[in-house]
Amino acid sequence: MNINGKQIKVFAGNASKDLAMNICKQIGVKLGDADVTTFSDGEIAVNINETVRGADVFIVQSTCAPVNNNLMELLIMIDALKRASAGRITAVIPYYGYARQDRKAKARDPITAKLVADIITTAGADRVLTMDLHASQIQGYFNIPLDHLLGGPILAQHFADMNLEDVVVVSPDLGSVTRARNFARFLDAPIAIIDKRRPKANVSEIMNIIGDIEGKTVILVDDMIDTAGTITNGANALKEFGAKEVYACCTHPVLSGPAMERIQNSVIKELVVLDTIPLPEKKQLDNIEVLSVAPILGKAIQSIYENTSVSKLFE
Repeated sequence: MNINGKQIKVFAGNASKDLAMNICKQIGVKLGDADVTTFSDGEIAVNINETVRGADVFIVQSTCAPVNNNLMELLIMIDALKRASAGRITAVIPYYGYARQDRKAKARDPITAKLVADIITTAGADRVLTMDLHASQIQGYFNIPLDHLLGGPILAQHFADMNLEDVVVVSPDLGSVTRARNFARFLDAPIAIIDKRRPKANVSEIMNIIGDIEGKTVILVDDMIDTAGTITNGANALKEFGAKEVYACCTHPVLSGPAMERIQNSVIKELVVLDTIPLPEKKQLDNIEVLSVAPILGKAIQSIYENTSVSKLFE
């Protein structure tokens, strides 16, 4: 593809190669030829095997586990492409790691989400394309343009196509109420909220349920599921409070530690996730459905390349 003499090129780190290939199919280009390997001591080595001079370059790389390796791959690829005279470099980060460290919750806390934004900018990225940041204000941590896509409409459309009856959309905590409200608006459904307190990190305790869920089909909505404690405890509480069926969905399936065991043993009928983070075969349970973000990322990349509005993707 060639606009105003500028070529579009899409490269991928090791974290998001499959997603990048699907994006390339969407926009009708070949995946860029790059080798991202390691030396025997673990140092990352990047070789870009084609010219990128003056090109509009997109690097697709989620900073998921192993987070630091994948982040370094992204940074080194940006540096390599910058030094190879790429015209513009867009870091396409479907899942932005370190996003949970977005504020000082207690004394002497780092704000790592801001630090990572600074590092990506310093490496030479000209803009960032990402999806469902854990906190929307992270957009302001970047001093370069950032396009923030939402996974909610993709997930909501999936549930709309299922034609479920008596649906209530449930926020797993008070922090996710806005996300749940937007999701519910799409489905034209009421919302409920799980009021919980968290005694310590990765441990959640259910306290109360605000809203009517008795005899209803409920859909738990979150941006990410990590150890799955919140979502499975929430699902169990909803069942205890009289919900008929419990579905759950999230944009980012982090699914670390005991997550798979918890989901397998939970009352969740179906967990719907997006492929912002690749799901290895051992994590592909019968009740997990994976939807692709390649179409929306492909459209956003084309819009950036053609200098047209990205916000039209939300209309």
